[in-house]
Parts: sequence; C-alpha cells; structure tokens
Amino acid sequence: MASISRSGSAHWEGGGKDGTGHVSTQSGVLKQAPYGFNTRFAEGPGTNPEELIAAAHAGCFTMALAFQLAGAELKATRMDTSAKVEMDQVEGGWKIARVALTLKASIPGCDEATFRKLAETAKANCPVSKVLNAEITLDATLEG
Repeated sequence: MASISRSGSAHWEGGGKDGTGHVSTQSGVLKQAPYGFNTRFAEGPGTNPEELIAAAHAGCFTMALAFQLAGAELKATRMDTSAKVEMDQVEGGWKIARVALTLKASIPGCDEATFRKLAETAKANCPVSKVLNAEITLDATLEG
C-alpha cells in the first residue's frame, strides 16, 4: 500500500490571547508565518489554522476534480475555487462547522450534468473533505 507523508510545525510563546506564534511547512512555502489571537479571531496580520484549511480544501478539491475530469477524458481550461471555513462556538470551545466551496470552471466539451456529477464526486472524495467533520457545500458554475 502506498503512503504519502507531509508535515508542518507550529511554535507558540505566551498565553492564548496575548501569545504569538508562527507556523511552517515542510516544503518551506510557509516559513515562520505569524499567527495569534488577532489573526484567528480578528483581522490581524498573519495567518490562522482555518484559512490554511480553507486553502488546503480549495486546492485538494480542485485537483481531485481535475483527476475526475481526466477520467472522463475532459480537461479544464480554468478552474477557480474558493473555500470559506465557518466556525461555531460549541461547548468546550470552537468547531469547524461548515465549509462552503465555490467553483467557477471552464471545461470544453463538458455538459452540465457531467460537470455536476464529477464535481460532487470530487467534493466527497478529496482527502481534505474526508478528514473534516463539517458540513461541506458546493456552489459550482460551468462557464462557457
């Protein structure tokens, strides 16, 4: 059985509200990117886990759809996906409750029914969708 491993790291100093930290990725694309209370619960400069999950989900879903299209002998000329992660306060803290994926795609030779079927399959089967315990919605538009 094949296996793939990727890693990231975080460093933190201080308390939950007054502390600061940074995150890094194995690839070096993120290298000590700052995060803290203000980047997570306000609009401070830096990143936060939820926007990283949103970017990961958008990328994972879009690549999964590209593979679905290839299996149907189709190829997109353009796919733009955004993901909006929403958290709810629950007993004991916060929970990622919903992810709204929005896709605009141009796929020559693809009809609407095929597009919808392949996009829903990609949404259900991309690894990030599978790991999230959240409601995932998809607003997909096939453009000319």
